[in-house]
Amino acid sequence: MNEDDKRQLTSDPDGLLTYEYIANHIDDPEIDIESLADNMIRVDATGQFVVSAARYLHAIDSKRFASPIGRLIAAAIEKDREHRYIGDLLQSIWGDDYAQHVDELNASDDNFRRIYKRLFPKGI
Repeated sequence: MNEDDKRQLTSDPDGLLTYEYIANHIDDPEIDIESLADNMIRVDATGQFVVSAARYLHAIDSKRFASPIGRLIAAAIEKDREHRYIGDLLQSIWGDDYAQHVDELNASDDNFRRIYKRLFPKGI
């Protein structure tokens, strides 16, 4: 990432520029996903783009990007107070059958537990 890119992303108003940068440079072996995730977490006030980035990175390589995915999901939980975006994470991250594994996932994954509790405070 060159200095112009860094300067532009620093002034990203909502996370879209950072998301687009990630999508357009994902194959670059020099991409610094950690700092890009930090920037997105800093600028995205609603959680829309942190959710999209978490889903995208998970689809590309969930193991390689596990750390930024986890941080993006945690940030989305905090930012998405109206629960407009975090519900999309359940199926995208934990699979189509997540509802059949709620107890197991609640016990093993803090981000899942936090999302599930927000979306279904009384359970399903």
